Amino acid sequence: MPHFAVITGASSGIGAEFARQLSAQGYDLMLVARRRGRLQQLAAELPCACEIFPADLSQTTECSRLLQALEQRRVDLFVNNAGFGECGCFLETDLQKELEMLDVNVRALHILTKGILQKMQRQGSGALLNVGSSAGLLPAGPYMATYYATKSYVVSLTCAAAEELRSRGSSVYVGCLCPGPVDTEFNKVANVRFALPGISAAYCVRCALAGMRRHKTVIVPGPLMAAGMAMSHLVPRGVLIRMAEYQQKRKISR
Repeated sequence: MPHFAVITGASSGIGAEFARQLSAQGYDLMLVARRRGRLQQLAAELPCACEIFPADLSQTTECSRLLQALEQRRVDLFVNNAGFGECGCFLETDLQKELEMLDVNVRALHILTKGILQKMQRQGSGALLNVGSSAGLLPAGPYMATYYATKSYVVSLTCAAAEELRSRGSSVYVGCLCPGPVDTEFNKVANVRFALPGISAAYCVRCALAGMRRHKTVIVPGPLMAAGMAMSHLVPRGVLIRMAEYQQKRKISR
């Protein structure tokens, strides 16, 4: 019987690429996102048994509905990918959009992480990947304050859960993918007015799957970004904050 994977935020970008690569590896899939049309289009392209599950995960009831739909099914892999960002001065960004970001990036991820890990623990095995960001490994993010804060939550929660699972000798794996810039729709949704060079979604997902096979808790795609994250722990926090703020201001002014 084929393995079964569930991917949230599957309608585009990293989520859609997970669907393509897992399908090529023989997984059957459930694709979860708000945009039904996008999900239907992607499902039609994939050479596997593929279900779509339209849902707005900013709503707690929709998270519960997804968990209920999976209650009687074995889930081998769950990719918690749904999320978005917002760029701008914290004093000026839209509060409602930030609260929606907290609902998706933090609350929905928390609900699904807990529910799926409990399910996998009962199964006796399984793997869950939370899609975070290199932003979650850095000390601050001027002009993307809320987004950086949400991704710090994702990294912290994942690392703590992973250590707890290890301490009880569990066969369940949980890890966190922390890419830098990736060429997706993220910048458009986040109103980013600058663009740093990004890796492809395909490369990002290949690195993620390779890191999962090695049971890495934190997966940082690409040697340059991984080296940068390592260096960030050697540079004083205040210096990093000032450097980040200067770079953001310079790019926004262009």
